[in-house]
Amino acid sequence: MIQGTGSGVGKSILVAGFCRLLANRRKKVAPFKGQNMSLNSGVTLDGLEMGRAQFLQAEAARILPDVHMNPILLKPQGNHRSQLIRLGKPVGSFHAREYYELFKENFKIVQNAFDTLVQDYDYIIVEGAGSPAEINLQKTDLTNMKIAAYARASVFIVGDIDRGGVFAWLKGTYDLIEDHYKSLIKGFIINKFRGDLSLLQPGIDLFAQMLPVEIVGTVPFMKLDLDEEDSQGIASRPRENARFQIAVVRFPFMSNFTDIAPLQILDEISLHFLTTPDYLDEVDLIILPGSKDTISDLLFLKQSGLYEKLQSLYGHKLIIGICGGFQMLGRSIADPEGVESDIPHCEGLGFIDMETRLGKEKILKNRNYHGRGFLNGITCSAYEIHMGTSQLRDSRITQVLEEPNTCIFLEEKKLLGTYLHGFFDHPGIAQRVINLVDSGFVAQRDYFEEKQRQLDQLAESLEIHCDLEKILPG
Repeated sequence: MIQGTGSGVGKSILVAGFCRLLANRRKKVAPFKGQNMSLNSGVTLDGLEMGRAQFLQAEAARILPDVHMNPILLKPQGNHRSQLIRLGKPVGSFHAREYYELFKENFKIVQNAFDTLVQDYDYIIVEGAGSPAEINLQKTDLTNMKIAAYARASVFIVGDIDRGGVFAWLKGTYDLIEDHYKSLIKGFIINKFRGDLSLLQPGIDLFAQMLPVEIVGTVPFMKLDLDEEDSQGIASRPRENARFQIAVVRFPFMSNFTDIAPLQILDEISLHFLTTPDYLDEVDLIILPGSKDTISDLLFLKQSGLYEKLQSLYGHKLIIGICGGFQMLGRSIADPEGVESDIPHCEGLGFIDMETRLGKEKILKNRNYHGRGFLNGITCSAYEIHMGTSQLRDSRITQVLEEPNTCIFLEEKKLLGTYLHGFFDHPGIAQRVINLVDSGFVAQRDYFEEKQRQLDQLAESLEIHCDLEKILPG
């Protein structure tokens, strides 16, 4: 089990690395995270939803994603509420205190999901959440030490040295873990190390005198473009002399930002996450990504000045809306049942004749889509996750996928809207979309191939820089 001194220290990526390492050794391995809190999710082939990080980890293990790998998913909605998803299906929206009252039944679901996986795999790589040392939450923490004890897991605690103070983070975490769980901790891993290891070694030696648990790995900093679990890892990727400039609106409730990842890896693209309209005149393409609270994020557009700026650029620059961003392109969004927020109605950008009504039934699909128009000849695998349906009555649009209203294009106004997540994962789609603006653009890298290369690179680094005899005995 990989736990951490806090969020964002690299647990998800290291789990993916260990999954690929074992898969490369021809072991049957699966990831597991009992509870995930993230706005980044995906849909399995059987139409169930779980955290996107577990999709990456399953891919690293060379297996299909299974909702038992992430049986509890929380999707924050604001006002201290989150949508609760159990075994891939939404069951309601809960305040934090209400959620903790469900601990016993949620923990039973987590235990059963773990037991299901154990039957089929040689190894389970379990991922913790946040920190196991949150002393105010330990009684209701179903993702760290309680599941570690149930699984009889060997626990390795990860600290991020790039943040500074890593020895204090590691010792403080160990000290605050309840005493009856400490025997489960088998080692510490220092992550994101830069520099000369010989200069760090005296600290490692001194640390070994302070605790009965040793440091079993020092993993170097690696520049990876693998899917992040949450938005802490999101950063603009400006590149000097880039051929193409893309702006992504960074909504307060932005979801599935991994949709942008295939564009970030391209050296020819300079990509910017923006919360103000200042830079929009200079870019070639503007993306409105997904949102977990579409009306609130629409209001953010209006309050930030982005709404007015987008109105002025409509018809002059290519604008793409994905899922919630697609819904914003229409005339209005209604939420009469308070599915996402307490705001019942909001006017959209009005770029197309479309009205969206949010409802309690969540649409979850994962399938192949066949292209038309400028996407003719392309078949892509993608997925839908949204609450609500859109009524589209705009005669000007072109349907560029065979299933109506999943991807539309308004050529005269340079407008593209889609409900599909993972849309750009297909290498041909990014190429053809950018060619709408720049006919000479040629993408030099394939996202899938690049992910496989980086996963293998990560696994190789773990082989070199970790004591695997202590981490993976047998």
